[in-house]
Amino acid sequence: MPGLGTGAEWKTALEEAVEGLAPDAELALVFASDHYGGTLPELLSAVQERLNPGLVAGCTGQAIIGQGREVEDSPSVSVMPVPMPGVTLHSKHIHNRDVDGLDTEGLRSLLAVEDDDVNAWLMFADPFTFDVEGMVHALSHAYPKVPVVGGMASARVSPQNTQVFLDGEALAGGCVLIAIGGSWTVETVVSQGAEPLGEPWTITDADRNVIRTIGGRPALEVLIETVQSLPPAEQERAGRNLLVGLAMDEYRDQFTRGDFLIRNLMGADRETGEMAIGAFVRPGQTIQFHMRDDRAADEELRLMLEKAQLVLGGVEPAGALICSCNGRGVGLFGVPDHDAGAVRERFGELPVAGFFCNGEVGPVGDRNFVHGFTASIGLFVPKS
Repeated sequence: MPGLGTGAEWKTALEEAVEGLAPDAELALVFASDHYGGTLPELLSAVQERLNPGLVAGCTGQAIIGQGREVEDSPSVSVMPVPMPGVTLHSKHIHNRDVDGLDTEGLRSLLAVEDDDVNAWLMFADPFTFDVEGMVHALSHAYPKVPVVGGMASARVSPQNTQVFLDGEALAGGCVLIAIGGSWTVETVVSQGAEPLGEPWTITDADRNVIRTIGGRPALEVLIETVQSLPPAEQERAGRNLLVGLAMDEYRDQFTRGDFLIRNLMGADRETGEMAIGAFVRPGQTIQFHMRDDRAADEELRLMLEKAQLVLGGVEPAGALICSCNGRGVGLFGVPDHDAGAVRERFGELPVAGFFCNGEVGPVGDRNFVHGFTASIGLFVPKS
């Protein structure tokens, strides 16, 4: 399969992956199993030699994604040249020490990227050495409404044997950022795998991440009522997988999948009726309860891909980056190749590369977030 190779020896896997790929693309994304360990610099150098891309970036993954396929249990490498004539690319490898204490202007100076230089960011980060949440927040302030898509590197052989890639280097730590500018951008698909329950409500009393009342009633009371209003089979589904969704645009007349930031329900106090969730909230925010399971995740991803295709209006992407949570795959869906297969069904033989992440990055509304159990997908398209 073009772009994807397997095998215990990196040379064998890479030879399979690069066969038939066109050289001289502006960007090549590379994702590789940590099984290859200390030979990863050689692998990256070989990609540069064979394909001569303008820039190489990527990271390790405990599972590797290619066109229509997700390799979860074998050493593998995925390579995707992304031809983007007229693109401008600015790349930077940074550590926490580089950004600690920086204000917005300091970050912009460090990255040396102006507003006109960036239409979208790619991010590949080591979760064990880098504050990904902090950087996503900082980028959103420094470059408002610019989407950030990517994920945190993962590894199967050793959980902390993660590396990020930039050109010929396999880097043990930090974060690789790539600003995509010029005449190209990234259309994002962020599928959080959740299904809405009941109806939207307004938070009426809250403190930090604790919700006291919803619609003037104890929050737990509203949650219990929502679940009990479902058919018995749906009650059983919801009881195992309850989540909360926070609306990103409170002024919508109607809310659908993709309109909410999904966060975990951390716990509840039966005496006070309060609930704690995995996000800070405020009175006046719109909230709706959700559930997550394989069916909800499948339905939402297909719906979000369909919406993206409609937005593109016939424009063919140059490729797709898929960053899927390591809690998805066969473990969630019971069958292999789910997310890669869904992209293939919607977009055909589109070049694809990606990996299973320790956390995914992507926008909800016009703000960027770190997610879990999510498929964060970037489609490389000409800027309209």
